[in-house]
Amino acid sequence: MTLLNSDRRVAWLLGIAGLLPFIGASVLAWWAPAVWQVTAIYGFTYYSAVILSFLGGVHWGSALQVPRPGNTRRLLLAMVPSLIAWPALLFDIVTGLWVLLAGFMLIGGYDLSREGREGFPSWYFKLRGLLSVVVVLLHCVVLLRLSG
Repeated sequence: MTLLNSDRRVAWLLGIAGLLPFIGASVLAWWAPAVWQVTAIYGFTYYSAVILSFLGGVHWGSALQVPRPGNTRRLLLAMVPSLIAWPALLFDIVTGLWVLLAGFMLIGGYDLSREGREGFPSWYFKLRGLLSVVVVLLHCVVLLRLSG
């Protein structure tokens, strides 16, 4: 099943729009009044955990969509982002952000693997690659703010 061009455009627009909370919170973490900076950093962290969990759900859905060898493994691996994201919220904020950053890098690596690419159109990985790079860089921006 392939998406229509209009569906592909919507997927790209929604993906890019999904960066807005990351971008907004990163900006606020640096330049907002102190009270808002704290809220922005926590908001960034919570949103990060939600999105990381969502990425695992993408692979869960893919494994259920088309029966193929290795689906059991893929279903198990699809749980890993949630199992990284949830405990990250229990750590102190800096440790949690490092854990989330590692989680995004791990799921990005899995997305690039042969198994991770199965069932997805090639354009999806251009979108995921762009989104992953921006999200990782924004984690670094917020971590830099916390180190200063």
